[in-house]
Amino acid sequence: MNLPSRIESAEHKYRQILEEFFISIFDTKVLISHGIDHHRRVWAYAKELITHMDAGHSSLQIPDPEKLIIACYLHDIGMAINPGLKHGRLSMQFCTQFLKSNGLNTVDFEDVLYAIENHDRKDYNLAGERNDLLTILSASDDLDAFGFTGIYRYSEIYLTRGINPEKIGYLIVENALKRFDHFVKRFGYLDPLLKKHKEKYNILINFFNQYNKEIQSYHFGGQNPTGNCGIVELLISILNNKRGLKEFFIEGENHGYDPVIRQFFDGLKSELS
Repeated sequence: MNLPSRIESAEHKYRQILEEFFISIFDTKVLISHGIDHHRRVWAYAKELITHMDAGHSSLQIPDPEKLIIACYLHDIGMAINPGLKHGRLSMQFCTQFLKSNGLNTVDFEDVLYAIENHDRKDYNLAGERNDLLTILSASDDLDAFGFTGIYRYSEIYLTRGINPEKIGYLIVENALKRFDHFVKRFGYLDPLLKKHKEKYNILINFFNQYNKEIQSYHFGGQNPTGNCGIVELLISILNNKRGLKEFFIEGENHGYDPVIRQFFDGLKSELS
């Protein structure tokens, strides 16, 4: 069976039950940036990568799509319990639950469980151990951290973890650089993908470089949020009131008089659609 057929077969077999399992556990209003839509996009990026790898004769082994779709859909489900750095282990435990409830032997999915537990290790150094499923899952997850989508996803998770708004921009730039460097190292030979995702990476980096300049004089709590800091301020308001992405867009429309805010929300809508 060729790769497109194997991907289609994996989706037919697992996508619906994975989504039902995820939605039964994850309250998207707790963390809108890491809900089911994030996991759908990560699976889409994973399909994109392995399809191009197949054409480009990568040194990485293309993993079984059935294993890859499970890893993509459950890698962040542990954030339903703890959005911190330990969510990988919790996600692995939920995946174990999923496997057992569907009559699947966990021994046959040890590489999936390992990949899920370690996908957020952004030092990309696991004592030289090779797990191509982990490499592809981690890269696919990283690709959803760029662009306008990445701006709101990064901001939400860092703020949720209690990081001061004055510091998040610097931390995000540092973290995103590691993610992009890893993508270039492993997949930079795929020219069309490199060009596409470099553009999205630059959107993110340019945003937070400007944010870091604005934050020196910006005052949160004013009645008229403006600029890049104003976008983060709107997100803080949404988080504090435990509202969803729809309300976030409404807030953006209410402050559409600011061209920077308007451009951001136009870009975010375009990416998410």
